[in-house]
Amino acid sequence: MRTIHPRNQRGAALLTAMIIVTLITTLAASMVWQQWRAVQVEVAERARLQSSWILSGAADWAKLILAEDAKTGGVDHLGEPWAVPLAEARLSTFLAADKDNNTDTGPEAFLSGSITDVQSRYNLRNLVDSTGKVSATEVNALKNLLQALNVGAGVADRIAAGLHDSISPSASGNTSQTAPLLPRDVSQLAWLGVDADSIHLMKPYITILPMPTPVNVNTASPEVLLAAIPGLDRGTAQRIVQTRQRNYFKSTAEMLALVPKSIADAVLPSQVSVSSAFFEVRGRLRLADRMLEESSLMERRGTTIAVLSRQRENSRDSSE
Repeated sequence: MRTIHPRNQRGAALLTAMIIVTLITTLAASMVWQQWRAVQVEVAERARLQSSWILSGAADWAKLILAEDAKTGGVDHLGEPWAVPLAEARLSTFLAADKDNNTDTGPEAFLSGSITDVQSRYNLRNLVDSTGKVSATEVNALKNLLQALNVGAGVADRIAAGLHDSISPSASGNTSQTAPLLPRDVSQLAWLGVDADSIHLMKPYITILPMPTPVNVNTASPEVLLAAIPGLDRGTAQRIVQTRQRNYFKSTAEMLALVPKSIADAVLPSQVSVSSAFFEVRGRLRLADRMLEESSLMERRGTTIAVLSRQRENSRDSSE
């Protein structure tokens, strides 16, 4: 019978102990990592919810501003409180008025935002009239705008055809299954075959709303005025903008007095206005190197403000 030397027994015991210690260490490290990961997920989720609540509060604040503005009259212009953007400011400055809030222990968060009159842009929904037909007048208006933006005129025909097929699929020989999707946002014009460069150039000047709308001459840029008023030249468009900076237009008649009578007589009430019903509210919350941005499309119906759509986007601050 073979005799096991005591030294070999001690070596085997030591090896077994080392294996057990290694196993326990591995399991402990795994548990610590899982606990750390759970804490990080909880912190990130809490920060996301807090950011969402803050931006939702900012959107509610914008709704109050628009509702109060509706009580003062029917004219909307860039001299009103809603048109003043909120510069980036520490969130603690908004909470300092509440003595129950301890603003010293909170995170460094910064809030900014703005309200934009969407009817300061050309509404692509105007290209298709209430009968489902493409309006030649509106297509020419869009071509005037695209010419001012150095975008090919063929883009206007492509957009008009795509919107017609989306809104009235049966009239174009399509079915609901084969008709193209109706874009809800300017960036979605790529669905209609519009190239990215054209979309980038057009985006500040066009919009897509649920219904046809006139252009607000108190807020529109000279380029959009060229589209809204057929036959208008750039010099007159610039003069309209300069005039309203001194005194906003209280009626479309005041604005039309600045253009030749032959052009003014051809302008329809559905093309221009001095009031707006659709607004875009943008808010941005910066927390450390992370940013949460929210964009909401709102419709004002009297003093009632309805949120039609809302988009949120997370990003990282690249300035640092």
